[in-house]
Amino acid sequence: MRRFEQEKKLINPPIFSGATWGARVLVTIVICLLAAGASIADGKKHKLSKDLDAMKSSSKGLTVDVIVQFNQAPTDAQHSKVEGKGGLLRKKLDVIKGAHYSVPVELLPGLAADPDVAYISPNRPLSGTSTSTLDFTRETVNAQVAWQQWGLDGTGVGVAVIDSGVTAVGDLYWWIPSNQTYGSRVVYSQNFVPGTTDTSDQYGHGTHVAGVIAGAGWFSTGSNFTHTFKGIAPNANIINLRVLDQNGAGTDSSVIAAIQTAISLKSTYNIRVINLSLGRQVYESYTVDPLCQAVEAAWNAGIVVVVAAGNQGRNDSAGTEGYGTIAVPGNDPYAITVGAMKTAGTPTRSDDTIASYSSKGPTAYDYVVKPDIVAPGNQVISTLAPNASLLSSPTDVYLTEYSSSSTTTTTSTGSGGNSKNNKKNSTSSLSTVTTNTISPSYMRLSGTSMATPVVSGAAVLLFQQNPNLTPDQVKARLMKTASKNFPAYSAVTDQTTGITYSDYYDIFTIGAGYLDIAAALSSNDLADASAVSPAAVFDPSTQSAYLVTGQGVVWGDSSPWATSLVWGTNVFVNGTAVLWGSSVCWGTSADDGFSVVWGTGVVWGDTSNQATSTALSILVGGEK
Repeated sequence: MRRFEQEKKLINPPIFSGATWGARVLVTIVICLLAAGASIADGKKHKLSKDLDAMKSSSKGLTVDVIVQFNQAPTDAQHSKVEGKGGLLRKKLDVIKGAHYSVPVELLPGLAADPDVAYISPNRPLSGTSTSTLDFTRETVNAQVAWQQWGLDGTGVGVAVIDSGVTAVGDLYWWIPSNQTYGSRVVYSQNFVPGTTDTSDQYGHGTHVAGVIAGAGWFSTGSNFTHTFKGIAPNANIINLRVLDQNGAGTDSSVIAAIQTAISLKSTYNIRVINLSLGRQVYESYTVDPLCQAVEAAWNAGIVVVVAAGNQGRNDSAGTEGYGTIAVPGNDPYAITVGAMKTAGTPTRSDDTIASYSSKGPTAYDYVVKPDIVAPGNQVISTLAPNASLLSSPTDVYLTEYSSSSTTTTTSTGSGGNSKNNKKNSTSSLSTVTTNTISPSYMRLSGTSMATPVVSGAAVLLFQQNPNLTPDQVKARLMKTASKNFPAYSAVTDQTTGITYSDYYDIFTIGAGYLDIAAALSSNDLADASAVSPAAVFDPSTQSAYLVTGQGVVWGDSSPWATSLVWGTNVFVNGTAVLWGSSVCWGTSADDGFSVVWGTGVVWGDTSNQATSTALSILVGGEK
């Protein structure tokens, strides 16, 4: 498995109101309930995922790694039953009432016939969702207001970074200048990558993500620096749960085990947020996907789960122009799913636009409205891990970008310089280097992986302000207070290919809007119900789409959580010009792409070999 993008190494209808809206919503609710009932009934007959079902006729003796979900948490007797038939228990995953096994392919039908078994899927590969001007991420989302006006910096709140590991570089330390005491804010580390016990970041992705959340900016602070690269919650604690290897690769079972550990450590380290800047293709409904079920277990345990939308927004392989490409587990309606914006190298948001690679909704199979929110994710500067394999020329940050020294400066590389990058030419922990030298402390990455920790940091600040908030209240607050001011559309031309990508600012592209931390902290609104993301239902007879929220959900027509307040007045951009119709986003006049999004469910990936396919990658090295 590989990550979504390998940093240049890879290549309205009008809003209805009153009786009209109510009648239509009631009709769609009935239709959805009937469809859901049919789906559940079908699930009882088909316990094998489609990709495993296709493997049943494979040659005898072939083994496959699977995740089995049971109706109840499996006992030793059930594990023994699987092992007695030739299976091998790899890992207990009680958080989803399941386990990771290696089993012979011929065992699959019998295993599915077991009345105690609920669903079986492969132990699928997944990856980090990043690729590799000055960075104004923090200013754009008004994080400085939290620090200066509210005095909030994440103190005492723990964030579980489930990623490629976190190396405790200098910016992830606490420091008290008055008595010169210091210590690491990476307060716990555990490895889930098979074959090693190393918890450090050999890839570079996880340390960068941790810095976006909680970097203190020590190595860009002082009289010689013109820009300080602080995280959103610069004194939060990091719980490092390593699931991706030195190539950014991992599996479902490792991530599920890490989520299970985060839940168990919640009280010990006050873990209120899990950051998942990773993902893979959707293969089935979130209701049976084991990774989504682990996310929901964390949510139900009182932990906000923030997930990357994915970087498939340019993927037109199914004729959808990037629609329907949200990754797992960002397709889960409980998670906060984040898309990526570009700051245009300025602290103001008026010139900001969506990154063309940011994945768009609705989700495959379930048509959940995603992403939920967007945040800066393009060319984000954050902490650099020593020896990170991600480092290459496009990720480099030069000292001239944030140092005011015009000649030489003494720079410590012991805090995080990359010894594999020969441009640094550093032979000791302290070396004198010219200001056009590559930074030993920071690197630049782009992708929804970088936007996700911005929202995680915002959630930390809300929890510090009010520890009694629930995950649903945090999600609802962030979505409602997000800025709704966007252009009608924007376009970017890839300098390598010459292809121009156009984006329209509909609900499936920007969700509820652009993160605004100051607005979220100033709000007192408390959701009193679930904040699960709604589903979209399309009516082909009227070429119209509607939101269906279901019962017991905070979204609705009543204040203060009316649809227009949360998603803005243009929930769906008007028909023929943008979302559906004869010419633009979802296919040609033959409706090829349209039928894929609203029909078969699988809109991207290698559908012919889903059990072993890897996450798709596209050429996105960040955008101008």
